[in-house]
Amino acid sequence: MTVPAESPDTPPGPAVPLASARGRWILLTTVLGSTMAMLDGTVVNVALPRIGEDLDADMAVLQWTVNAYLLTLAGLILVGGSLSDRFGRRRIFTLGVVWFAVGSLLCGIAPNAGVLIAARALQGIGGALLAPGSLALIQASIRAEDRGRAIGLWSGFGGVGAAVGPFLGGWLVDGPGWRWVFLLNVPLAAVCVPVALRYVPESRDPQARGRFDVVGAALGAGALGLVTYALIEARSGSAAVIVAALLGVLLGAAFVYVERRRADPMVPPDIFASRLFTSVNLVTLCVYAAIGGFFFLVVLQLQVVSGYSALAAGAAMLPTTLLMLLLSARSGELGERIGPRVPLTVGPVLCAVGTLLMLRVGPAASYVRDVLPAMVVMGMGLVALVAPLTSTVLASVDPGRAGLASGINNAAARAAGLLAVAALPLLSGMGPDAYRSAAQFDAAFGRAMLWCTGAFLAGAAVAWATVRSPASPACHPQCHTYCAVSAPPLEPRERGDRAAPD
Repeated sequence: MTVPAESPDTPPGPAVPLASARGRWILLTTVLGSTMAMLDGTVVNVALPRIGEDLDADMAVLQWTVNAYLLTLAGLILVGGSLSDRFGRRRIFTLGVVWFAVGSLLCGIAPNAGVLIAARALQGIGGALLAPGSLALIQASIRAEDRGRAIGLWSGFGGVGAAVGPFLGGWLVDGPGWRWVFLLNVPLAAVCVPVALRYVPESRDPQARGRFDVVGAALGAGALGLVTYALIEARSGSAAVIVAALLGVLLGAAFVYVERRRADPMVPPDIFASRLFTSVNLVTLCVYAAIGGFFFLVVLQLQVVSGYSALAAGAAMLPTTLLMLLLSARSGELGERIGPRVPLTVGPVLCAVGTLLMLRVGPAASYVRDVLPAMVVMGMGLVALVAPLTSTVLASVDPGRAGLASGINNAAARAAGLLAVAALPLLSGMGPDAYRSAAQFDAAFGRAMLWCTGAFLAGAAVAWATVRSPASPACHPQCHTYCAVSAPPLEPRERGDRAAPD
C-alpha cells in the first residue's frame, strides 16, 4: 500500500479540534493502532497454558513467547520514533500496522514453538513502528487545548485494550482456539489503515537530519537480547549463560559510550537535560516492570492454581477494564490541573496495594472475596497513573521531539516488562515445569508478587522525590496554549525552577 508523500517543508495544516469529525477519526485511528499492540501484549498471556500444552513447551518457551515480542519492540522502538519524525508519522504508523498484522497472521498459523517465537519477534518490529507514531499523531494533529483530554482518551482506550485482552483471549482460547488470539489483529488492521490514510494529516520533524544510528540500535537490541537470554536460561548455570550475561553488560556499556559520542545518536543525551523527562522515565521503568510481571503471572495463577478456565481468568480482569474506560480521560484532565507529582505517586501506591491483595488468591479462590478487591484497587492505580505519566512525558520536551520522547518512554516501558518477565520466574524460584504444578506455582507466585510490590513502591518514591510540574512555555506572553498541557501562564519570577531557559 502506497502512502502519499508530502514535502518536508509542507506544514501539516491547522490543529484539529478533538470534538470535530476529523478529530474523532484521528483519535479512533491512533486508538486502533495502539490497541493492537497493547491488546496483543496481554491477550497472549491468558493463552500461555494452552499454548504450552498444545506445543509441549516448558516455562522458558512461554517466557520467550512473551519476550520475543517485547525484545524487538523495546530494542527498535527508538528507531521507530526516529523514522516517524523524519519520514512522516502517518506513513510509519500505517507501515507498522501492516507489518504487525502480517506478523500476527504468521503467529496464528505457526506449526511449532520455534516458528511462533520467530513470528512474535516479527510482530515486535511492527509494534516498534506503530507505537511511537500513535501518540505523536495526537501531539502533532490535535489542537493544544484538547490534547490533555485526547491523551487521556487515548490512554484510557489503550488501557482498555490491554485490560480487555485477557477476557477476549480467554473467550477465544476456550472457543475457537489460541491461534485466534493472534488472528484477531488482522481485521483491526484492515479498519485502521484506510482510516489513517483518509483522515490523519501527515506530520514530521523538519529538523530531523543526519544518518540513522544503526550501531546504537544494534548495541541496544543486542544488550537486551543477551541479558534476557541469560535471565531465562540462568537455571542451567551453563557457561553460555555466563558469557551471554557478560556480553550483554558490555554491549550495554558500549551503547552508552556510542550514544554520548555520536553526532546523530538514536538517544540524544541532551534530551535528558530535562530533569522531568529523566524522572518520569525512571518512574516508568519501575512501574512497568511491576505491571508486566503482574499481568504475566496473574492469569497463570488463576488458571493453574485457582482452577479458572481461560475465559474466567480473563473475565477476572474486567473491573480494571471498566475503571480505565470510565475514568482515564478525567485522570488526564486532573493531572493537568494539579500537576503530575501526586498522580504519579498515588497511582503506583494503589497498584502496590492491589498486588499485595493478590496474595490472597490461591486454590479455590473466591472471585468476590479474593480476586475482585485486588482488581479494583489495581485498576484505580492504573487510572491515576497512566494518563498523567503519558502527558508529562510529552510536556517535558519540545513538541518537535514528540516522536523521539514517545519512543524513549515506550522503550523504557517495554524493556522493563521484558526484563521482569525474564527475571521474575528466576527470582521467585519458578522451575521449568512450575506451571504444570499448582503447589509449586502458588508458592512462587507469592514471592513474585512481593517483588512486584517493591517495584511499584520504588516508582512511587521516585515520583514523589523527583517529579515536579512541567514548564509550559507559551509562544507569546499572553498565550494560554502550550505544547502538551494547558495551564495559566506564569511570570518568570513565579516559575522558580520551572523557568524556561534563556
